[in-house]
Amino acid sequence: MEMLVASAVGIMTSVGIFLILRGRTFPVILGLTFLSYAVNVFLFTMGRLTVGRPPIISPEAAAYTDPLPQALVLTAIVISFGMTALIVVLALRGFLEIGSDSSDLDQRRVREQQHPDGHHGGPGPLPPEDVRA
Repeated sequence: MEMLVASAVGIMTSVGIFLILRGRTFPVILGLTFLSYAVNVFLFTMGRLTVGRPPIISPEAAAYTDPLPQALVLTAIVISFGMTALIVVLALRGFLEIGSDSSDLDQRRVREQQHPDGHHGGPGPLPPEDVRA
């Protein structure tokens, strides 16, 4: 069972890193999600994989499981949800400003790729020469 969990963590980590290195924002968001899942599973397995043992001390229980990894994973899930929401909002704002979901921050190059004749027709802000009017 440990080999299966270790393989799952390795696969999720490699998929996450591959997607983070893509040039678009949506794969980056998916990559961060995969990477956070891999870290969560890794943290959860740090407390040993036990089945049927309670994390709460009771007189009827013969053995216990470590509750600390479960608390860490619950905290990590909440933090990763907040980070994902923040990244989605930043990606949406970047798309509305630039008109592309490219993760490259060079706006001039993105605009030149979209409009090689220099005409601005995207949803982003106007170029500086058009703002004067």
